[in-house]
Amino acid sequence: MNVVCPGCGLAMPRNPAAPPDGYYNCSPECWSVYTEVLEKEYSNAVFFGRVHQMTVDSYAVQHAGGPHPDKSVDVHLVGLHLVLIDGVRPPDVPPRLQQLVSRTKVWPHFEPPANAGPLTVFDVALADDHAVTVRAWAEQVLSAWAAHHAAIAALARG
Repeated sequence: MNVVCPGCGLAMPRNPAAPPDGYYNCSPECWSVYTEVLEKEYSNAVFFGRVHQMTVDSYAVQHAGGPHPDKSVDVHLVGLHLVLIDGVRPPDVPPRLQQLVSRTKVWPHFEPPANAGPLTVFDVALADDHAVTVRAWAEQVLSAWAAHHAAIAALARG
């Protein structure tokens, strides 16, 4: 019996041993794949530096809704905007996000798109070219939020 992730739509066989997340709008099975991808990135300095920020931001944004708070969704949308639109290097994003968090008192709610595209963390897990697939996934996810791009850019500028 398949379980469909409420965030990204990934259908996976039910795995009773898969750990629940409880924060993101995701199935335990999808969360399990995500943790495998994170493990791969944490164990490879090149992957970590080139794509880890985009991986985290893409997963968070693709799994908006449910218990996932607006603050987190907004921060990760800005992270994607900084890399993909403003051209900020992924390792330079966290300090900018820390500044965003310290200066923002009210977090806007951006209605999630009905569909954030066909690529999911599962595609990243199976990718022959990890970095290229993460970037394609990140571009797809940010593109799905096009209705909010101006507000995301304004939030990024502060």
